[in-house]
Amino acid sequence: MKTFDQMGVQIPQILIPKNIDVKTWSVVACDQYTQDRDYWAQVQKIADSKPSTLNIILPEVYLNDNDKSDRIKNIGLKMKQYLDDGVFEQPKNGFVYVERKTAYGRTRKGLVVSIDLETYEWKPFSKALIRATEATIVDRIPPRMEIRRGASLELPHIMLLVNDPLHSLVEKAGGFAKESGKVPLYCGDLMMESGSISGWLLESEAEVEGVRKAMEKLFEANTAADGSTFLFAVGDGNHSLATAKAVWDETKEKLKAEGLSDEEIAKSPVRYALVEIVNIYDEGLTFEPIHRVVFGIDGENLVSAVESKLEGKVRFVASFEELEKSVHESKTDFGFVFKKNGKDTFVLLETKITDLAVAMFQPVLDEVVKNDCNASIDYIHGSAEVRRLGSMDNAVSVLLPPVAKDSFFATINGRGPLPRKSFSMGEADEKRFYLECRRLFN
Repeated sequence: MKTFDQMGVQIPQILIPKNIDVKTWSVVACDQYTQDRDYWAQVQKIADSKPSTLNIILPEVYLNDNDKSDRIKNIGLKMKQYLDDGVFEQPKNGFVYVERKTAYGRTRKGLVVSIDLETYEWKPFSKALIRATEATIVDRIPPRMEIRRGASLELPHIMLLVNDPLHSLVEKAGGFAKESGKVPLYCGDLMMESGSISGWLLESEAEVEGVRKAMEKLFEANTAADGSTFLFAVGDGNHSLATAKAVWDETKEKLKAEGLSDEEIAKSPVRYALVEIVNIYDEGLTFEPIHRVVFGIDGENLVSAVESKLEGKVRFVASFEELEKSVHESKTDFGFVFKKNGKDTFVLLETKITDLAVAMFQPVLDEVVKNDCNASIDYIHGSAEVRRLGSMDNAVSVLLPPVAKDSFFATINGRGPLPRKSFSMGEADEKRFYLECRRLFN
């Protein structure tokens, strides 16, 4: 059988708890609800004293607490305890096809694999096989390294996007799982009314070869004239993947210093990271724009500056509902909400941008704010917040258009990673929940 090396993929050894109780074992990605301690307190109550991924991750809501070091130490101890106490079934060698039903009636499909960190790069304008989609904040990597460095286990909340308009990879893997009539590896409702999840192990030679052939075709289809291939883009968990890369680079140098050969070093499990691949064209995957609010600036001045830089056309509209509809139906237009003479004002800026809109808009906004010492930017989710904040004095909120899936890969390939806070893959409770594990350091 041919290998997956060219695609930067490895068949993982999956660890799943015995008699898994999804509702108590599985918790949402650590970088969600970062301002909501009540959410995580409720998660703690649900998990109670049962085996739970809550005990082997560090929710970022606690990242700046004084007991962070103790939490990290306890995470390492709990991982070893789960392994020593036989919490897990025997490792299963295969991919996992996942169906995640969210609380919003959407079903997202995925394929859990290991990826080779040697084929990933987060730095701008990389030609690596796996690339970042948003700017990476280097300062966010060291705290995460403290957790991964020496950890016995890894748990994925990273989601990679694949450019597959023909639905030939993940969906085909789902066909293998469903047509065989096999029993799911796991299934159940997720906590906090976050929907449900099911996963099927793909381990037979025919299943694995089917995945490989589909991935090989995508590799060829996404290879550019210069010979570089952009196979996967990091949709969620960019900083976690950057952390895994940093720990691998550190480990690699340590193993070299110990005198290990290149062949021995290459076999280290630390070289790989567990991820879920999701088709960018999956109908269950929504790309939500992250909107902006600018404080301490005059609304007309901001609109005028952006209009000039983007060579746009301004049109006043009568209501927020009309503004929202116009922006939502476009891929390149922006909506501004601010007070003028005590009245709410709604302005539509129409542009002819051909790249993803946020990639052009954010640098202009950054420049305007940089030149005004009184101005500051914040990032907001949902049109209701745009409406509310835009009605405040001395604030301008900006509606961004939907993220165009059909130009996503091309924009990143041509322009590099998007500005930070460019998009969100669904709502907070639609993010990946920790479930599968993989052995990392012994």
